[in-house]
Amino acid sequence: MAIDATMPTAVTSAAAAATSSTSTTSTTSSNSTTGLANNFQTFLTLLTTQLQNQNPLDPLDTNQFTAQLVQFAQVEQQLKANDQLTSLVALQKTAQSTQALNFVGSTVAVDGSTVAFNGSATWNLNAAKDANATITIANSAGQEVYNGGYSLTSGNSSFVWDGKGNDGTQWPPGNYKMTVAAKDSQGNPVTVSTEIQGVVDSVDLTATPALLSMGGNNYTVDQIKRVIRTTTSSSS
Repeated sequence: MAIDATMPTAVTSAAAAATSSTSTTSTTSSNSTTGLANNFQTFLTLLTTQLQNQNPLDPLDTNQFTAQLVQFAQVEQQLKANDQLTSLVALQKTAQSTQALNFVGSTVAVDGSTVAFNGSATWNLNAAKDANATITIANSAGQEVYNGGYSLTSGNSSFVWDGKGNDGTQWPPGNYKMTVAAKDSQGNPVTVSTEIQGVVDSVDLTATPALLSMGGNNYTVDQIKRVIRTTTSSSS
């Protein structure tokens, strides 16, 4: 029987082509897995034929086809890892949606200085140390509607505005922005951070990530700094 000494090279090229097609022609994980299985079967058929017809005077280098088997195994593991990552992402999205739903009806605080006023508005203030502050509130048009002094203690404090200006004018519902300028007892400037506070009235689960609606403005769950427990008084 005649022996084709060129067969090892041809089979090696065919096996390499099968491996290459696995990584370049699939567009989804399921299609990739199917393509890999088909190519692997083809590779085994070629390898078996090659072993059966190899030149006994020049046997096939076992390291070569062992490396090809390892390559197939690595690609298969990578595809399975991609499937698992896809499942984890889906579970994470579900968990985020469930978490967002839990905030509906809750009073929360988020970073910001503009609040939706409707009857009352609350800002949370945080000062590094005790200070005397000047609080200015302006409407959406930039018009100043309130200006007054406020004593801040180190840490967190709250400022509640009833919507009345300095002249007693009752301002209508809308977005109002607070600006704080504070100084300590020596007249040195003190940095004051502001948070807005309100009730979450709805959640948009079609957005990624889910959006919490508070006073007509949208926020993501990671923007929430704290949840404020509301207390109700009862009389006997």
